[in-house]
Amino acid sequence: MADIALLDQDTINQIAAGEVVERPASVVKELLENSIDAGATAVTAEIKDGGIGLIRITDNGSGIRQNQIRTAFLRHTTSKIRTASDLTALKSLGFRGEALSSICAVARVELITKTRGELSGSRYLIEGGEERKLEEIGCPDGTTFLVRDLFFNIPARLKFLKSPMTEAGYIHDLVERLAVSHPDIAFTLIQNGRTLLHTSGNRNMKDVLYQIYGRDITSQLVPVSYEEDGASVSGYAGRPVISRGNRNFENYFINGRYIKSPILMRAIEDAYKPYTMTHKYPFTALHLTIDTAAMDVNVHPTKLEVRFSDSEFIYRLTERAVSRALSGLNLIPAVKPGTDAPAARPEYKKEDIPEPFERKRLGQAAKGSGTSAMAFPLPAQAKDTEIGKVQEILAQPAAYLPSILREKPESEIHQKETPSPVPVPVQEVLPFCEKPDYRIVGQIFSTYWLVEVDDELYIIDQHAAHEKVLYEKTMKTLREKEFLSQTLSPPIILTLTPREEGVLAVHKGSLERLGFEIEPFGGREYCVTAYPADQFGIAGRDLLIELLDSLAEEALTGTADIILEKIASLSCKAAVKGNHTLSGEEAKSLIRDLMTLENPYHCPHGRPVLISMSRHEIERKFKRIV
Repeated sequence: MADIALLDQDTINQIAAGEVVERPASVVKELLENSIDAGATAVTAEIKDGGIGLIRITDNGSGIRQNQIRTAFLRHTTSKIRTASDLTALKSLGFRGEALSSICAVARVELITKTRGELSGSRYLIEGGEERKLEEIGCPDGTTFLVRDLFFNIPARLKFLKSPMTEAGYIHDLVERLAVSHPDIAFTLIQNGRTLLHTSGNRNMKDVLYQIYGRDITSQLVPVSYEEDGASVSGYAGRPVISRGNRNFENYFINGRYIKSPILMRAIEDAYKPYTMTHKYPFTALHLTIDTAAMDVNVHPTKLEVRFSDSEFIYRLTERAVSRALSGLNLIPAVKPGTDAPAARPEYKKEDIPEPFERKRLGQAAKGSGTSAMAFPLPAQAKDTEIGKVQEILAQPAAYLPSILREKPESEIHQKETPSPVPVPVQEVLPFCEKPDYRIVGQIFSTYWLVEVDDELYIIDQHAAHEKVLYEKTMKTLREKEFLSQTLSPPIILTLTPREEGVLAVHKGSLERLGFEIEPFGGREYCVTAYPADQFGIAGRDLLIELLDSLAEEALTGTADIILEKIASLSCKAAVKGNHTLSGEEAKSLIRDLMTLENPYHCPHGRPVLISMSRHEIERKFKRIV
């Protein structure tokens, strides 16, 4: 065993910095919180290269006196508290006294500051924890921090950062939440010379929400105001119609502090449970005001975790506040003509664009193929030069996949028949049905189909089966790069958050290859003039928003495979549901398509598509066999 030795101060500083400074967003968070604690009414955050190259935080707060600048960069020095007892009555966001020492240990830091009572300001340079210069300069009241070359002396930490666009996305989220939690402060966010966010600081929270989330979200907000036992909840909750596919829009703050709490998350989602679908999450911007003695924020250096002395009360307070805001509202979503369907489709009747199972019934026989094909009408706006190829793709899969099951009257099911002279490829035969003879017994519980094959009874989940068929069909089309666009008239106007803009910037080329046509429309609004055709009736707006939501949670690497998987998964939402009665022809079409798949046993989410029971086992159950 090696000798035990005291670490040098530089190593200690870097280890401690790792607890506070995990990424550029950590630096921005600590410095912005210091600006808020300093009484600033205007704060500007500027970043370059995702904050890795430069972070500049400027405020008009109280500033730092020159004789205290060196002390401010020492570990565990703070103006926020004096003794441990102060931790139970915290009024400030910062209090640990670790931020500045941790930041200067892993970056090149320049501080420019001046208090209102001093005639001149100060400029202080410190790199990697070592002081370089302290001098007097002329500057306005307030403080400016410039943090350059983050992790320049820790290459391992630098290597594990994500792309500049991803790191910038984390900073965007942070600044937005601070702006919502402090509507009395004017926040400005600048990235690579471009202003992404500017709030007025007029104390109107709804104005801040409008600046961040745009018109569509803000128009669907309802006020929240509730008080119980000296604690209160105020803010806004979104109508269920603006729910999203992730929790990025669940914002909640306690005494002005942004936190992450499973208790509050559960309370909010439980309040929305009667109004939203599963795997959909609401929009909230809630301010909780509670006694500081009833919570402990000294849990983790990042100060994102909070412990409550009475968790049940906090849950009840939040759940009741949101429930009462939603109760009694008219939550019937208003449908505007042309917003939920492509503009070209109203000129067709419903029967002209049938569901996948109906295409075969209404189709005409394909010449020379011996199979049924659907003459699916090509929308006028579909864009592809090879019209014949387009028709083939849009047709029922049976039009271009070999037929592997013969449809025969039930009276002929068990009759001997000469095998077809054309061999059927092994990979196209569903293993549970190696013989072409089968009989559909019927449907039970409006969900499951019973199929008899020789001495086996198969039970097929129609929803899981249809999901698998749609998923594989979509993935095949996407991988073969047979993409079509459906023009929208009028176009869709979307207001994106800065992080969503970052996702769009990274993946715009891949989205365009899939069939989306997206152009800037001024500010943070974007005009969507076309989206992928034949997406099984999924509204173009919903498709794009869910894609952006999903991709925002991924590493923004620009990998096209991620988008292919996401869009194929979304197509599964169009699968026929349980408790839906299908016709016999629809069931035959579904089974036929299922048997063209290499792996028909599980849906894209892993649930079984079919189960089987042998005749032997059935006879054992009825005691025919002992």
